[in-house]
Amino acid sequence: MKVGVHAGAAPLAAAGRFAAWAEEAGFDAVTSAEVDHDPFLPLALAAPATSRIRLTTGIAVAFARTPMTLAYVAHDLQSLSGGRFVLGLGTQTKPHITRRFGMPWSHPAARMREYVTALRAIWDDWNNGREVRHEGEYYRHTLMTATFRPPPHGHGDPPIHLAAVGPLMTRLAGEVADGLIPHGFSTERYFREVTVPALEEGLERAGRDRAEVTVHCPGFVHVFGAEEDRERQMLRGRIAFYGSTPAYKGVLALHGWEELHERLHALSVRPEADRWERMADLVDDEVLDTFCVSGSLAEVTAEVSRRFGELVDQVHLQPPPGMSAAEIRKALTELQDRDEGG
Repeated sequence: MKVGVHAGAAPLAAAGRFAAWAEEAGFDAVTSAEVDHDPFLPLALAAPATSRIRLTTGIAVAFARTPMTLAYVAHDLQSLSGGRFVLGLGTQTKPHITRRFGMPWSHPAARMREYVTALRAIWDDWNNGREVRHEGEYYRHTLMTATFRPPPHGHGDPPIHLAAVGPLMTRLAGEVADGLIPHGFSTERYFREVTVPALEEGLERAGRDRAEVTVHCPGFVHVFGAEEDRERQMLRGRIAFYGSTPAYKGVLALHGWEELHERLHALSVRPEADRWERMADLVDDEVLDTFCVSGSLAEVTAEVSRRFGELVDQVHLQPPPGMSAAEIRKALTELQDRDEGG
């Protein structure tokens, strides 16, 4: 199992140093998410500071950009990193796409299928000289002149890993993507009963092998620092935030927690300033521990291996501040030994 690290805690100015530290500690990938900052800038700083580690967006919001816009930045990062960039893509939800980004929203799975096709058609133009002629239902890219065509970099297309929650997007990942990133708002049961069968169906439809798709670990994976109680409350808040969203209701419903979703959603649309704290308090220990793999670094790596070891290829961690590279290397070696021992 490959192990990546989230770069979210590192300030932008320190992104290069953080990635170099992660590489020295033995991580296989560093991941940059699109939350309150652009996801690509940290990886641009990380690329020249590293030589081995994979650089991944986890995730970038596809529908906030056109395929052409995204194709340029992905092409440049693949070139800058010497072929180590992985493009993790997700749809986001309708309110964020239409009201925050001001972009159109419709038929997300069909749109994402076309988005991936358009990206690869554009890269084929730039790297292989086959003129782009993508005319789809949602995107049209039919013009590329020499002035605006970047030179080929010789590293191939960046792998595309798709984020998914429901069966439709998960099947799509099995059909067209190089990787699947299950949402953090997932559980072992949901992953085994819903995600894996949908992925297998997508692979079968496309005549592909499981080995062709890198599967990331689902759930919230968190290594506690010195303030475990505060961190557990933070995780409750994260579960409450996603649990209040109708798009993720199915995960709670599988466990018989539909009422929790209704209570969270009702609070989320109220005007009170303390509603998010009140929502976090609704998440009890059973729900928390079902959605999260948490504990010391050794406990977390052991539990990830127990819950998901035979089903996933990569997990992403966030070690607490102050943990030495030597401690991390030891835990990563133990995880690798468990995997090899079956």
